[in-house]
Order: sequence, then C-alpha cells, then structure tokens
Amino acid sequence: MEKKKEAGDSSNTEPSSFKLLASFPSGLSPSQVSVAFSDAYDRIPHSDITLENTIPEIWDQRSLNNKSLFNGNKFRYGGHVLHTGGESGSEPHVCLHLGLTDYRTFVGTNLSPLWERFLVSSEDDSVLCQHTSSPLGNGAVVETIDSKILVLQRSNNVGEFPGYFVFPGGHPEPQEVGITSRQYAKELTESINIKVSQEMFDSIVREVVEEIGVPASSLSIPAFIGISRRDLNVRPTAFFFIKCNLDSKEVQQFYFSALDGYESTKLYTVPMIELENMASRMPGCHRGGFALYKLMVDTRKIT
Repeated sequence: MEKKKEAGDSSNTEPSSFKLLASFPSGLSPSQVSVAFSDAYDRIPHSDITLENTIPEIWDQRSLNNKSLFNGNKFRYGGHVLHTGGESGSEPHVCLHLGLTDYRTFVGTNLSPLWERFLVSSEDDSVLCQHTSSPLGNGAVVETIDSKILVLQRSNNVGEFPGYFVFPGGHPEPQEVGITSRQYAKELTESINIKVSQEMFDSIVREVVEEIGVPASSLSIPAFIGISRRDLNVRPTAFFFIKCNLDSKEVQQFYFSALDGYESTKLYTVPMIELENMASRMPGCHRGGFALYKLMVDTRKIT
C-alpha cells in the first residue's frame, strides 16, 4: 500500500521513519519526571526574513481553506536532561525542557512545504530544530486486562495522516495549567514547573478517555516510556504506557460513545504480533511509540 504524504509536504522523507530521542524501558512514574518551563526553550526565529514571512502566509491560506482551524498555545519540546541515579542507587529522573509555541507556527514551520529549510545541520536535536515550532504531542500504549493493545484508525477528516493507524493521544495543553501567553507565563511562580509536569500525565489520561471512551477510573497511572520524533516534519511525541482494567470487548462498547470519536473510524484491540504488522502504517512518531513499547516488553522479559 502506498504511504500517503502529509498535506503540503514536498520531501522524500518516509512518513513512517523516526528517531528515538529518549527511552525509558522500565517506565518512569510522575515523581521521576520534572519540567523546566522557560522561554529559553522557545523557538528561535530564522534569520531568513523571507522564510519567516511564509509562516503567516501559510496560516492565512490554510485558514481560508479550513474555517475550523484554531490557533491555540502548545508546549514546545526543547530537549531533556537525564539523571540516571548513578552509584547512589536513587531512581532515574528526567527533566523535560519545554517552551511555548502555537498551532499557527506549527503549521508554518513543521507542516510547511519548506519545513526542511527551517532545520539547522546538527547532531544536537535542540539545535537541529531550533527554528521549528515542534510542539510536544503525546501518545498512549494502552494494554487491556486481556493483553490487547488499543489502536485507532484515523478518519479522513483529520489534518494529519488520514487513514493511518495511531495510538490514542494529542497534546498536553498550556491552558490547563493557566498559561495563556508567554507574558503571563513569566508572571507565574516556580510552582508552574510542577503543574506542567503533572499536565504531562493528566493530559494523556484525558486523551485516552476522550478518544476511546473508557472511564478514567479504569486506567492505571501512566508510565512515561520515552520520546520519539518522526523524521517527516521533525514532530516530537512523548509516549506513555497505561494498563486498562477492562477487557477488549468492554473497551469496544465504550468506544461507541467516545467524545472525540469523530477523529477516528475504528478501534482495534490487537495482540503484539498483529500490532507489529500495523506499525508500518503508522506515522513515524507513533511507529517510534511502538518501538518504545517493544523495548519495555523486552525489559519485562529480562526482569
């Protein structure tokens, strides 16, 4: 089956190719994940003014063609620092570096036909993507009580990858923790880092509840398993592992009344072997999520 390219893309980059930016096969709990939210991790405008001017032009054109587009704020991924615990025996800890961006800039940089021109030649991911919006998405590998994984098939109405297989997910939302602008964010106290860190975990539960329809009470506390970035449009996504105490048939019944069910056309509940076959028809960031899940499963077998 021929892979579809994202609207507006002119690159030969494979939609399913990806890079793992961080991997935590044992899964990190909320106490092991912190956030440094700062304008130091905001996007740096490109020195090419002509290229910068294409951002509002592309947004205006897209808005004309799609009246439902809304320019909301998003958290921008600016890298991370891992503390392994070392010889002290303490548990590993990761600090996510997050800035602020918006959907308009995402459309005008990452989703632009000119997206590769915004990149900087560097092995350092934060430098490579310093001129792109790169909002941090999220995804959940949800495992039912009968050991099936939940996979959605995207509808043909969505803006990115219509018809592709994906894990449930979306974005952590700045407005959920009271961040409405960069200026307002500067006025907040250091407690905002704690709130943003909690939003990383709260948001993925919300996404699963809204897209699958299951009650939040049926879901375990998410375990953070890593970050993947699809090569196409350098789109980063944080992935979590969640256990659901319902079986696959019960989950299917809840799916019929899912709040965001319009974003997908079908819910699959599949074993690992079938998930392996579906992964080739996932966007790169979600295929990376599957790779993170496999690493977690392999770690389970060893321990």
